[in-house]
Amino acid sequence: MTTATTVRKAVLAYSGGLDTSVIIPWLGETYDCEVVAMIADVGQGEDLEAIRLKALASGAVEARVVDIREEFLSEFVFPVLRAGALYEGRYLLGTALARPAIAWAQVALALEVGADALVHGCTGKGNDQVRFELAYAALAPDLRVIAPWREWSLNSREAEIAYAAAHGIPVPVTKEKPYSVDRNLWHCSSEGGILEDPWSAPPADLYQYSTDPRQGPEDPEEVTIDFEEGTPVAVNGEPLAPVGLVERLNRIGGRHGIGRMDMVENRLVGIKSRGVYETPGGTILQVAHHDLESITLDRDTLHYKLGAALRVAELVYYGQWYTPLRQALDAFVTATQRTVTGSVRLSLFKGTATAVARRSPHSLYSRDLATFEVGGSYRQADAEGFIHLFGLPAAVFARTNPHLIRKMPTPIGR
Repeated sequence: MTTATTVRKAVLAYSGGLDTSVIIPWLGETYDCEVVAMIADVGQGEDLEAIRLKALASGAVEARVVDIREEFLSEFVFPVLRAGALYEGRYLLGTALARPAIAWAQVALALEVGADALVHGCTGKGNDQVRFELAYAALAPDLRVIAPWREWSLNSREAEIAYAAAHGIPVPVTKEKPYSVDRNLWHCSSEGGILEDPWSAPPADLYQYSTDPRQGPEDPEEVTIDFEEGTPVAVNGEPLAPVGLVERLNRIGGRHGIGRMDMVENRLVGIKSRGVYETPGGTILQVAHHDLESITLDRDTLHYKLGAALRVAELVYYGQWYTPLRQALDAFVTATQRTVTGSVRLSLFKGTATAVARRSPHSLYSRDLATFEVGGSYRQADAEGFIHLFGLPAAVFARTNPHLIRKMPTPIGR
């Protein structure tokens, strides 16, 4: 990182939300530099042209919308879907995946316009500051990083709201509803406000991507997902590009209340944080993909991959996307997906997505072996020798160390 104190031009990852809305005038007052606002289109469903104009009105010398929806899904989301990675077994990593994608676009723009600094609006308590800055370090280590939340005196959202009002900047936040919301094609997350009390249930008006499961259709809906080497390629037999596919599943899953998650997670910085997530399409894909692997991966590969998925989830959550280990694990996952081609049929009903049928040209399932009927290619008599050899180490240990083996329970009646 450069040690120079002078900043000529800075590229800001701009969302038009509360934090980045006040950063543009703050940068002008603090660094007397030109600010280029970069608005990454990751499918957040907002009027990005209005956001671009707002950035210019706030003092940016240039504001550019960069459409990275296809790259976001193909290069970031789908590799993690193929890995089966869920942070702490629940979170589908929607925000964590968007950050290295946005940083990639931000660095590209900074190099194009000759900027000497990169700016983000992340707080000093959260994970996103790490995700952005580790990406910057990997992609543009010579550019300076400015993190206003670690410098300025605006130490609360209320102070930011007041600062914005004083500078005539409208922000989509009020003191009555101070949620921090992050939206993209993969999910919608909400934090802050009443959610900071883990005993308070999320308000009904918090949810944006899904209907209340109790208000969903009274009849289940079936949907079929086709995969090629672990990547989803079609819905109900219709081939779709990544953006269209996820949008379609978000609509289908959203009306059934699929993919809601309310959890307290462990942030990288050591703080427990509560987040409410909506990932309707992603949840459907995760259930379908895992189910397809059940018939296309052998036991040892599947079990090992389940362990690797935990590490992938941590690397993504911790912001370590551009690291050798993440890339190496991605190569392993890619190798496992060579046979993960086929279709899964799911039933959607009142907030649940359940796989009910699956097929693949690479299926390892053999009805002849699995049947309970007598006959077939499986000889049940072979089990005796297998059990003897499989249990041999335990038997030898028990005979050698009988005092270390738990005593048998007292027979009933004594």
